[in-house]
Amino acid sequence: MLPSPSFDAPARLPRGLSAPCARPALSVLSALGAAALLLLSAAPAGAAPPVSRSAPGTPSAEAVDAVVEEYRRATGLPGAAVVLTHGTEVVHARGYGTTPGGAAVTEDTPMAVASLSKSVTALAVLRLAEEGRLDLDDPVREHLPEFTMADPRADRITVRQLLDQTSGMSDTEFASYSRGRSTLTLRGAVEDLRGVRLAAEPGTHWEYHNPNAQVAARLVEVVGGRPFADHLAAEVFSPLGMDDSTTIDTDLDLPASAHGHLSLLGLSFPADEPPGFGNGSGGVVSTAADMGAWLVAHTNGGLGPDGVRVLSEEGVRALHTPSPASGSYALGWSLGETDAGTPVVEHGGDLLTATAHQAVLPDSGYGVAVMANTGAGGGAHALAAALVELIDTGSAPAPPTGTAALVVDALLLSVGAAAAPLAWRGVRRASGWALARVGRPRWAVAVRMLPYAGPPLLVGVLHEVVGWLYRGRDVAWFQVPYLFTSFWVALAAVALACVVVASVRGAHLVGVHRGVRGGRAVPAGPGPEERAPSR
Repeated sequence: MLPSPSFDAPARLPRGLSAPCARPALSVLSALGAAALLLLSAAPAGAAPPVSRSAPGTPSAEAVDAVVEEYRRATGLPGAAVVLTHGTEVVHARGYGTTPGGAAVTEDTPMAVASLSKSVTALAVLRLAEEGRLDLDDPVREHLPEFTMADPRADRITVRQLLDQTSGMSDTEFASYSRGRSTLTLRGAVEDLRGVRLAAEPGTHWEYHNPNAQVAARLVEVVGGRPFADHLAAEVFSPLGMDDSTTIDTDLDLPASAHGHLSLLGLSFPADEPPGFGNGSGGVVSTAADMGAWLVAHTNGGLGPDGVRVLSEEGVRALHTPSPASGSYALGWSLGETDAGTPVVEHGGDLLTATAHQAVLPDSGYGVAVMANTGAGGGAHALAAALVELIDTGSAPAPPTGTAALVVDALLLSVGAAAAPLAWRGVRRASGWALARVGRPRWAVAVRMLPYAGPPLLVGVLHEVVGWLYRGRDVAWFQVPYLFTSFWVALAAVALACVVVASVRGAHLVGVHRGVRGGRAVPAGPGPEERAPSR
């Protein structure tokens, strides 16, 4: 699955955290990170028995329900909407669990599909191409003159290169996600690129970058002559009967039913999506029933369940065909294989509080879409993979148990909790610590204080570290608490403890030095912290 911030978040990584306020703080951080990696890698995988068996092909509604409910029990997933299609038929569409507000999730509950939106944007563009209003290999600026960048090579970016992510635009040159709600419109998203340079020659390098789809959506607005949401409603959603689907601009526009959760200690907590702009790249809100019609169009040569055509068979094949430079990434879809070697065309999406996944098996005509209101235990991606395997082989794998993540959460939160008594101990002994350093070189005292800067500094730069781990993806500081909740809580507690102890020690140092300069008597000998215990 592709990491896809849009409001989308990068995929989760194993967690680790620093130790409380002491010289070995950063080494303990490394040890905890390694422990987290080991614990997570020890999670049960393919050796577990399947939770459901049937003949390969169309599973029964009961088999699908069993897979979903077992997954929810194992991972604590609060709510999900699932649809399974075959050829022209919606085989099974159902909701499970509840929304953050407590309402039952049904097949008609609007939920966020995140970066699945890119495939919707791509289809809207191809419809315009089939109407002769543009060509996929036209330069974008030919139809969208407002698209300008601080790089002359941008004039050569084609419509196809926006859709298959080979435009040369990159998170390394434009931090689109960490800008939050810097814009509220697709026009503004294009304007934000005016001072940006490309990271590569157009058409030569694939790199996932959400503004590609945002520029494509603005192109649809301009060429189509109406707002993007209205265009999708008229040209995509209405013809397919997707009456409960729409597209939104920012997190503020998410309906209550599309809000999600954070997971901690195996429990899910309702959480608002952090600030972000995502229209075109991640703004579609849909239902399981509507996504069934969407999948049918992709397994039925562009015809929806009612026989209405939204795209030609050639157009559907174009959507599912990568370019030489894009590798396995097509036009809003990605090509892959199941564990059994069956071709699959799919795309995933991640918000910070919800996930979604769609998959089409072109050889057999099956389609699966899952929307989940948390990312815990793999979220919609792992559940969709289990349902695809159920179709493909007749058995679904056992869901992740979450035991390793629970242990890691408990370990990290214990470290955070330990920071409080250690900080109190440091504050109580600060006076003696300062007295013991009378007459010592200032550099020696500074070196002794230096480790206390480690955790607070890590708080400030952690998003940069995570971005580096994601090979240059833009990661905002406000993403990290959502991505690694227990890590962040523990690190924040440790950092606060370090700041408190360092501040109190610094205040006592100033007081002691003032006393020395003023001629007041200062007790001689080591402070309590420096005295070795007698044996």
